[in-house]
Amino acid sequence: MGVTLLRRWMLAKGPRCGAVPWCCVTARVELSWGTSGPGDSQAGCTGVWCQARCFQGQSAAASLHPDTNNMPVIKYPRIRDPLFYEWDRKAQKCGLRHTIYAVNGDQYTGEWLDNLKHGKGTQLWKNTGAIYSGDWKFGKRDGYGSYSIPDPVTKEYKRVYTGWWENDRRGGRGVFFYPNGECYEGEWSNGLRSGWGKMQYKDGSVYEGQWLVDQPNGQGVLRLPNGNRYEGGWKDGKKHGPGKYFYLDKGQQLEGIWVADIPKCGVLVDFGRDNAPAPTQYPLPEIELHDPAGVLAEAQAMFDDSHN
Repeated sequence: MGVTLLRRWMLAKGPRCGAVPWCCVTARVELSWGTSGPGDSQAGCTGVWCQARCFQGQSAAASLHPDTNNMPVIKYPRIRDPLFYEWDRKAQKCGLRHTIYAVNGDQYTGEWLDNLKHGKGTQLWKNTGAIYSGDWKFGKRDGYGSYSIPDPVTKEYKRVYTGWWENDRRGGRGVFFYPNGECYEGEWSNGLRSGWGKMQYKDGSVYEGQWLVDQPNGQGVLRLPNGNRYEGGWKDGKKHGPGKYFYLDKGQQLEGIWVADIPKCGVLVDFGRDNAPAPTQYPLPEIELHDPAGVLAEAQAMFDDSHN
């Protein structure tokens, strides 16, 4: 029976069936119901009778406005997540952390985000001894950083690459040091030399120009140790297309068209012959051309037609 319905019933039946304490209207009660006949102990009334007992122990003469400070307070148990949820949250790596050791022995010291290497950090690989120090992004090398490996003899660390990284590969501008002493400084893409760069070879040669997929491709200049140089087109790492070859040791210049490192046609003239360290014994015969530029243009057209 609801509290409102119970109260109305008591007001209507109270004089004959015994008083129900007013405190039971607002407090938690225990009700007993039954039937009685004439002469019954329930105030001599017949019909349905009830008994109400207030858990606060107040009498039937309790005030209509009981003390709310003594009202019972129902406390429900606090809902808690299982303990392993809390342990998992504490185990998540986020922010600056001390050295974290992997199962294979690798170790990382630096910043984390959502359990991934993110920010500044240093990674040491146990198998190779290599070390990377720089920027990380969501678990991958991304940004500016330096990669070094230990020397197999001296065990001292030698730089391999210093520059920019993208998605765990060399990307952007950087300097790469090869084991044989060669060095490349320039642009990278997907871990390969691509863009504009300068390569210093072991024999002293220097190439500076365009690269594509780790090979000279486009326009570039190759300078040899003896001072000679080639200026012109390149394809797949070889001289290809119009170009000029300066034989400064002999005082000559060849201007023509190359295919796969081989000059197919061109004009050879004296160039600084008087100051050349080892000029040819006989000077080149002079050939008069009414239109040298036209001759080269015609050769270029023939070259293009043969490759189309």
